[in-house]
Amino acid sequence: MEQVSLRLKFDNKIILAPMVRVGTLPMRLLALDFGADIVFTEELIDYRLLKCQRFTNKILGTIDYIDDDENIVFRTCSKERNKVVLQMGTCDPGRALVVAKMVEKDVAGIDVNMGCPKEFSIKGGMGAALLKQPDKVYNILSTLVRGVSCSVTCKMRVLPELEDTIALAKLIESTGVAALTVHGRTKEERPQHQNRTHVIQAVAAALSIPVIANGGSGEISCYSDIEKFRRATNASSVAIARQAEWNCSIFRPEGKLPLDEIILAYLKYAIDYDNNVINTKYCIQQMLGSLQETLRGKAFLNAQQVHEICELWGMKEYLQTKQKEFEDRAEKLRKLHARGNDDTLTLKRRKIGEDEVWELEARFISDLPKSLLLDWTRRNGCDLPRYITEQTEKSFKAVVSVNGKKYSSTHLEKNKKNAEQAAALVAVFHLGLVDENKIKGRPIGISLAADQVKITGDSAAPLDTVVCSCQHRNSDSEKNQKAFCLKSDHANSSDNICQSFTESNELYINKKATFVSKENTGKWKYGTFDPKLTKNDTSHLTEIQARALENSGETVKTYTECNHNLQR
Repeated sequence: MEQVSLRLKFDNKIILAPMVRVGTLPMRLLALDFGADIVFTEELIDYRLLKCQRFTNKILGTIDYIDDDENIVFRTCSKERNKVVLQMGTCDPGRALVVAKMVEKDVAGIDVNMGCPKEFSIKGGMGAALLKQPDKVYNILSTLVRGVSCSVTCKMRVLPELEDTIALAKLIESTGVAALTVHGRTKEERPQHQNRTHVIQAVAAALSIPVIANGGSGEISCYSDIEKFRRATNASSVAIARQAEWNCSIFRPEGKLPLDEIILAYLKYAIDYDNNVINTKYCIQQMLGSLQETLRGKAFLNAQQVHEICELWGMKEYLQTKQKEFEDRAEKLRKLHARGNDDTLTLKRRKIGEDEVWELEARFISDLPKSLLLDWTRRNGCDLPRYITEQTEKSFKAVVSVNGKKYSSTHLEKNKKNAEQAAALVAVFHLGLVDENKIKGRPIGISLAADQVKITGDSAAPLDTVVCSCQHRNSDSEKNQKAFCLKSDHANSSDNICQSFTESNELYINKKATFVSKENTGKWKYGTFDPKLTKNDTSHLTEIQARALENSGETVKTYTECNHNLQR
């Protein structure tokens, strides 16, 4: 997505206000279609965005920010590029700047939330908690204004005293922000309380930058009411939340449309951009309101899948057409990728202080690269690997020293253990112990098809028994553990590869694969999982393993490898 060249202007605008769970891509695009000039995202917490990687989604035509758990945290597209403002929840200027630099090419502006009264925000020192910390407010906003190329704005709630509200608003203006949104209620007040129109009016009179009035949904029921509210507050612009949530056509100068038309238009965007079904359902619920008690409303509440929702509004055929279109695009991209794959991975050398560190973006998933690295140093007579781990807020990064060189991953991990594994992964890749498939998220080692696996263990005696004489070490505890082994009968494999299961619940999954699990009785069970079947015997699996079975599109292995000979 190309960088936005012109800074966003906030004079005389009608705006979709930031709303948790509502301000996702389908609703933002719908608001723009109906006449909104600017659209805000829902509040996105800086910590979560820091965990994201940016992807160009060629199938949907979107830019996706995806976190470690493969959740889409922020999705945007070219249709809103010059009109979307990302609202950030933050309490730290440095962290805010890192996040803003990540997204500045994909948005028209960054907004700092200083008005959210929710407990999670207050306890995190964000949102309305900042209203009583003017020094921090100044540092966050001035850092962003100096550091990013797009517009920076702020949203606040009013304080109990008028003079305190104006003083804070002037401090915010002094940071150089492009505009200030003022919600006319205190952090303790809720929608049933009267919006303090006179306070917004006083703030607008005291500032020279555009003031955006917010909190007037109780006074706005049609398009003409928007201008009445703007005049009453003397604000430059108006941001609308709940009225847009209930009927997004509030932005239409010609008047609001029937609710069914709104839902149909919303569903089309939800399908076009593969919106999360839970989010889609939530947004339609807000539109339906009391209509959830009708026959269709009750059927909607019982719907769990997007096709069930679409069927209620006659959109099932459109859904099927788009899904086929997505599949065709994906297949075309796979063929193009297979024809010319030029994404070879290379390590980059970087100077950190006095040290020279070899870096690569490598996310730790499984297969314990620390064990591979430890084994390599022992076999080659090298000193054992040494790990130094640094913590930044809630993220971890490690550097491993081995054989006179230092290695690190540029990917931040959620704990010290994973950070060390990621650093070890870079090292074993550089040493040629794993190929780039592992760096890209595919496990080390061979794939074992369901009909090619033989299992041994307490409950596997009926099968051809393969016994492993070796003991396996757990890389964290360094304690010997009993091993249960799998034997590969691949035609291309000349060696018997021992795959060891330590004494914990373990799992192997492929598109159709054998799984093994340890029961509370201490015995191992085995069976096959076929994703085409809707029900499988998973009563003996742990909750985590049962959830993992849903992820049948990728290979998941939690066992470690060894090259010891098998004894029959």
